[in-house]
Amino acid sequence: MHLHIVGICGTFMGSLALLARELGYRVTGSDANVYPPMSTQLEQAGIELMSGYDAGNLDPRPDQVIIGNALSRGNPEVEAVLDQGLPYISGAQWLAEHVLPGRRVIAVAGTHGKTTTSSMCAWLLESAGLVPGFLIGGVPRNFGVSARLGATSGPFVVEADEYDTAFFDKRSKFVHYRPEVAVLGNLEFDHADIFPDLAAIERQFHHLVRTVPGKGRLLVAAGEPALERVLEQGAWTPVERFGGVNDGAWRLELESQDASCFRVSYRNEDGGEESAVIEWSLTGEYNARNALAALAVAHFYGVSVADGAAALMRFETPRRRQEVRGEVGGIQVIDDFAHHPTAIEATLSGLASSGRAGRLLAVIEPRSNTMRLGTLRERLAASVGAADLVWWYQPEGLDWSLEPIIAASPVPARCLGSIDRLVADIVAEARAGDRIVVMSNGGFGGIHELLLTALEGGNG
Repeated sequence: MHLHIVGICGTFMGSLALLARELGYRVTGSDANVYPPMSTQLEQAGIELMSGYDAGNLDPRPDQVIIGNALSRGNPEVEAVLDQGLPYISGAQWLAEHVLPGRRVIAVAGTHGKTTTSSMCAWLLESAGLVPGFLIGGVPRNFGVSARLGATSGPFVVEADEYDTAFFDKRSKFVHYRPEVAVLGNLEFDHADIFPDLAAIERQFHHLVRTVPGKGRLLVAAGEPALERVLEQGAWTPVERFGGVNDGAWRLELESQDASCFRVSYRNEDGGEESAVIEWSLTGEYNARNALAALAVAHFYGVSVADGAAALMRFETPRRRQEVRGEVGGIQVIDDFAHHPTAIEATLSGLASSGRAGRLLAVIEPRSNTMRLGTLRERLAASVGAADLVWWYQPEGLDWSLEPIIAASPVPARCLGSIDRLVADIVAEARAGDRIVVMSNGGFGGIHELLLTALEGGNG
């Protein structure tokens, strides 16, 4: 069977392509924006990629077309699918119909941390010999791929996105997954292009809650008012909270300032307690909370706290999550997916608290739809307070100016509209011991490699 995917290089759609290929489909796909790590994965899997959207991409005629949620009416390939009467489906529905039936599904939801938490869940289950399947919006380095089927009898971890499903299905993608376990990690306003306010997102999260069976589990972050409002709308599944200090089933106690060492404790309904200390290479309390959620998931499937903690100490962050892309002359270039003020602040605070000598230089591209709309721009200046110096990239098509952000910045900040000039300015400023953390939810013009190449030239 020939499956064609329109918008194949998105992290979700590219992962679907890998699953379809593993199921034996012939898979082709098209996209306007092709960049690693997804493009590399697809090429290595032998999946034929077509650049740009065109009716010609549908020749020979596929048996079914999956249309990504970034595509809308007016797109020439979408119009050709409709005009030719080709069978089409959303990615979330295809996953629900062709991969998830009969599986014990774990859905990891939240505004931030979904990719990292999903990766941790899959790794803990893998370490316990459960051979999970997974679909993750990034590439977990412990596995090297963003999706696999796993054992049919094993759990299946899916990163559960609240973004809408397709131009013909405006429900959040995660309502299709019917999980046995749902992780609700956090919730705040995002996706301003499709949601009018936070209450609208809370409503979608409650739709997810409604699909979790009574024999399953809702794992909910403590201290999140929006998530409490979701639960107040009704919950029919046992709830365990994680991340609290003195209350909740799953508790966290930091044993180092940068959260690279912390203690986790679990108290069951009978009063019994398990605990373990985790020392790992990650930093930031938000990552420790992600780890706690993953431990709670694994525990539901029979993995002890001690065994889960041992596995976490061998965990490697997914690609593009505080990923060190290279080091030249004592200067590190770090890639991070942060693109929301809360995530930017958490990433920078976590890195700054590590105690490493040298400065923290932040480079930020406001690329997400919410950022491009300027919905949260009043929070951007304060989000970079943990950095020593910040560069903002003002791309073409951004219809609001970053200059007020520069003026209000609590640390020295610059704004440039050319990637070449941006690279030159950063390299001229950087010195041994510095960490350059690049934050964007896109390819950012290949700036990471450009920086490393320019640094090599400056040190040659």
